Amino acid sequence: MKLSKFIILLAFIGLAISCKNDSKEVNNSEKTNETVSEDKFNYVVEQFADLKILRYQIPGWENLSLKEQKLVYYLTQAGLSGRDIMWDQNYRHNLTIRKALENVYTTYEGDKSTVSWNAFKTYLKRVWFSNGIHHHYSNDKIKPEFDRDYLSTLLAATKTELPKAAYEVIFNDEDKKKVNQAKGVDNVAASAVNFYGPKVTNDDVINFYAKKKSPNPSKPLSFGLNSQLVKENGVLKERVYKSGGLYGEAIDEIIKWLEKAQTVAENKAQGDAIGLLIQYYKTGDLQTWDDYNVAWTAATEGNIDYINSFIEVYNDPLGYRGSYETIVQIKDFDMSEKMAVLSENAQWFEDNAPLMEAHKKDSVVGVTYKVVTVAGEAGDASPSTPIGVNLPNANWIRAAVGSKSVSLGNIINAYNNAGSTGRLKEFVHDEEEYVLEEQYGQVADKLHTALHEVIGHASGQLNPGIGETKETLKNYASTMEEGRADLVGLYYLMDPKLQELGLVDDWEKVGKAAYDGYIRNGLMTQLIRLNVGDDVEEAHMRNRQWVSAWAFEKGEKEGVIEKVTRDGKTYFDIKDYAKLRSIFGELLKETQRIKSEGDYTAAEALVEGYGVKVDQEIHKEVLQRNEQFQSAPYSGFVNPVLVPETNDAGEITAIKVTQPDNFVSQMIDYSKQYNFLPEVN
Repeated sequence: MKLSKFIILLAFIGLAISCKNDSKEVNNSEKTNETVSEDKFNYVVEQFADLKILRYQIPGWENLSLKEQKLVYYLTQAGLSGRDIMWDQNYRHNLTIRKALENVYTTYEGDKSTVSWNAFKTYLKRVWFSNGIHHHYSNDKIKPEFDRDYLSTLLAATKTELPKAAYEVIFNDEDKKKVNQAKGVDNVAASAVNFYGPKVTNDDVINFYAKKKSPNPSKPLSFGLNSQLVKENGVLKERVYKSGGLYGEAIDEIIKWLEKAQTVAENKAQGDAIGLLIQYYKTGDLQTWDDYNVAWTAATEGNIDYINSFIEVYNDPLGYRGSYETIVQIKDFDMSEKMAVLSENAQWFEDNAPLMEAHKKDSVVGVTYKVVTVAGEAGDASPSTPIGVNLPNANWIRAAVGSKSVSLGNIINAYNNAGSTGRLKEFVHDEEEYVLEEQYGQVADKLHTALHEVIGHASGQLNPGIGETKETLKNYASTMEEGRADLVGLYYLMDPKLQELGLVDDWEKVGKAAYDGYIRNGLMTQLIRLNVGDDVEEAHMRNRQWVSAWAFEKGEKEGVIEKVTRDGKTYFDIKDYAKLRSIFGELLKETQRIKSEGDYTAAEALVEGYGVKVDQEIHKEVLQRNEQFQSAPYSGFVNPVLVPETNDAGEITAIKVTQPDNFVSQMIDYSKQYNFLPEVN
C-alpha cells in the first residue's frame, strides 16, 4: 500500500508542506556530486501546467561501501529497465504517442518561439509526468492546447509517423478516462487502462477469477496481479508478464541487473529474496511471488532495500492487476531508530483500537518501520512518488509474517524545503489554527504517515471464510483500505501514548494540528485538483473526502465541527477535538466491520454517499480563492543520476551522484537508454 500520492500523497500532506514558505525561482541546470545544505540546494527544477518538478538529494551516499553503492546502482538500473512497462500498462497507445512526440521534439528545426510550440512542449512534459496521455491524478485524458493541424505540420516537418488511431485519440473523446470508478457503469469497459483487452467486461473478470482456486485457501494467490486479460475468439486468456511473455524484452533487462545485484547482496537473506524475484520474473508463477514476498518481508537486515515488480492495484478498476514500480532505498539510521518505537508497540495500538474484538488481531506480527533515503524510482513511483509504503499487500502474509513499512525521508524533506505559497493562511479558520499548523504540522504529517503505514495497514483481520477485499468490496476496495488506515492514524494522533513513547513533546497540539489539516483538506483544499463539475474519482482523494464528510455530518449535529462563513468565505472550525476523536473511532469501527465482513453494500453507501459528489458551491469558492497562488497543486521528481567509474578492466571503482540538468533532459535520456519494448505489445 502507498501513502500517497498521489501525489501527494495524502494530499493534506502535500498541501501542508506546500504552505510553509513563499516560493523562490531557481536555476534549472544545477549539478552536484555531494549532498549540500538545504539552504543551498536548489530543490525546484521547473513548473508548468499544474505540475512542479523537484529534485531530491541522497544524504549519506558517501558513507556507503563500494559494494553497497554497487547494489544500489544495479537495483536502480533494474528498476529503470522496466520503465516502459508502466507506459504500456497505462494505455495501449502511450508508447507510440510518446516516441512520436519525442522525435518531433528532438528533430524539429522550425520556429520554436510560437505559442503553439510552447503548447506542444508543455503537452509533452505533462505526458512524461503522467507516464502517458492521461492525467496522473484525475485519470482524465490530457487535453493539448494546440490543434490537429499544428501537430500534422510538426509530424510532416520531422518525417515522424504516427498511426491514425494514436493520432486521433490525442484529440477525440475516445478512452477519455484511464480508470473509471463511477457507479452504474462497466468499470473495466469504461477504463482506458491497458490491463484488459477490447470487449472484456466487469462480469468477465469477476467470473474468470471466481473459478480460480488457490492450492491453500488460507494463503490465496494474487490471481491477475501480473497479467493482461484478453479475449481471443471469445475465450478469455491471460497474457502473463514474464521472460518470454508479455513485456519479456524489458523483463529480461530487469533480470540481468537483478542478477548483478544478487552478487553484491549484503547478506544471504537479501540475496535469497532477490533470487526468488528473478525466478518470479522468469516464470510469472504466483506461488513464487508469494514465496518472494515472505522472504523479502523477513529480510530486514542490511542498509539497502528495494521495491520492485507489479505491486499496487489502484490503476485496475477492479483491483486485480499490479502496476510496475520500483523504489531503491537506503536506511536512515537516526530516524529509523526514533520511529521503530511504533513497530515495537504495534500490539498496544491493536489492543486499544476502537474495533469489535472479533476484528482485532491477537498478535500483530513483524511490522517493521524504517525511515529511508530514496536513491532511485521508476514506473508508477516516478515522477509522481509516494511518501510512504507498506508491503506486501497480501492479507495472509501480513498476518503470518508481517510487513515492511517505510517513510521516504528525503522525499518528504524535499517537499518541506521546496518552498511554496501562502495558501495555508487563506484557508485556516483563525490565527490559532495557523500557528498550530506552522509549529506542529510537519510533525503531525510524519506521524500520520507512520501510523497509517505501520499501525493502520497492519491492523484488523477478516472474518473466517471472507474472501480478499478486492473480491468482496470490488471497486471500493482501495479507497476503503486507505480510509481505514487513515482513520487508525487519526484516532491515535490525539492519544497521550505518543508523548509517553517520546514521539512528540505535546500530543494534544500535534493532534489538533493533524485534525485541523485533515478536515480542511478533505472538505476544501484538495478540491483545487478538480475541475468544476467533476466527481471525486482517485481512491486516496475519495477516502479523504468520505472520512471528512462523514465526520463533519455527525460532528455538526453534535456541536463538534462548525461550518463558518465569514466575508463570503467558508471555513471549518473544530470545537471539540476529543469528541472528534471519538467520531473518527466510531467510523473506524464501522470501516473495519465492512472490510472484515466483506459488506459491499455498506462500502458502496459510504463511498458513494460521502466520497464521490462534491459541494459545487464550495468547490467554485475554493477555486476562486486559490487563483491568487501560483504554486502548482501537484509535484514530482527527477531522479539523481548514479554514474559509475571503471578501471581498464571494466570494473566499477566508484559511483558518483549527479543531478540532471532538467526534467526534459532526463526524460529524453531515459527514453534512449531504457527503450526495450516495441510500441505495440
